[in-house]
Amino acid sequence: MDRRMFLGAAAAAWTGAVGRTAWGGHAVDDGPVPMLHASDLFRPHNDPDDHWDLACVYALAAQGRVDLRGVLIDFPQPGRNNDPDVQAVAQLNYLTGKAVPVMVGSPRRLSPDEARRPEARGDLRGVRAFLDLLRRSDRPLVISVLGSCRDMAIAADLEPELFAAKCRAVYLNAGSGTPNPALAERLEWNVGLDPASYAAMFQLPCPVYWMPCFETLPETGRPFAVARYGTFYRFRHADVLPELPDRLQNFFAFMYRHGPHSRRTGGTADGSVQWLQSLLGPVDFNTIQQQANLYRNMWCTAGFLHACGLTVTRTGQIVASSAAADPVFSFEPVRVECTPGGVTRWEPAADNGSRYLFQTRHIEEYPAAMTAALKTLLGTLSD
Repeated sequence: MDRRMFLGAAAAAWTGAVGRTAWGGHAVDDGPVPMLHASDLFRPHNDPDDHWDLACVYALAAQGRVDLRGVLIDFPQPGRNNDPDVQAVAQLNYLTGKAVPVMVGSPRRLSPDEARRPEARGDLRGVRAFLDLLRRSDRPLVISVLGSCRDMAIAADLEPELFAAKCRAVYLNAGSGTPNPALAERLEWNVGLDPASYAAMFQLPCPVYWMPCFETLPETGRPFAVARYGTFYRFRHADVLPELPDRLQNFFAFMYRHGPHSRRTGGTADGSVQWLQSLLGPVDFNTIQQQANLYRNMWCTAGFLHACGLTVTRTGQIVASSAAADPVFSFEPVRVECTPGGVTRWEPAADNGSRYLFQTRHIEEYPAAMTAALKTLLGTLSD
């Protein structure tokens, strides 16, 4: 599918699906979905999937399906030599002509009482800026949470009524979807960053679309596998990266050159130089080639599409949710309990409009279909 065909499909999908879709009782307005993107987006990166996810959201914004109101980046973890990657946001703002603001989250978990004390004001600049975005929004926002849940938990503790009124839905990319209690106690990375805050997500006064990163399978005991109750898939860079628009290739090359292990391939860990010139210059074929045979793990793609009323067919086409008879993923209603230590237990439920669990409907086709959809989406992010 080329750019022109994709734009035509996008328009048809939007008018045919989103106008009739609802999130847990919140009717969806015509027009772009207001969204806040909360991510552990760092330079040097902890995991490059965050940059791929950011590009997906910007591609949807460029197509007029997402109104990206802000990017909230986790505060760096102690002991890691990285910073919130404001340069990546600047690059994609330039590429798309957007002016999306960047906020930085809290360095520590705070109780509601602690958060209201004057001495906490500095730590909560980003959280309060996020709450201000909610307050000033003319429509309820979709919030996509890709890293630690700390900032969302603090914000909801501070102003639960505002969340109830202005949060259309939270897409929670964290946790383990395994229904086996004996295997559910292995905490996924995002959960382990702040288990109590992750548990608080299931108490939010708004719909939650839970996207577990993994389902630990009993036959292997390992999480890195495509499974029914996990969003994980992977692709080989050579199958996607060289086919993207030139400036987007440079966006990823700039990120990979400044990764934590970049010195091994002649790069530098200093990500502060020439972010614009690197974007606009000739394609960095050397870095692209170095990545070609490496694999990229992905988790969050389905949620971005679903928030816009879209889904993916078994052959990898992006279509309106209402037009897909047999998509590769779905969200089903569930009841969820989560301990303060971050261990979940869930069971199917009647549609109560509140908690939904991601499910892979076709495990064999899912990785190739999601890779094709990702390539199609990012292929439109060009001048």
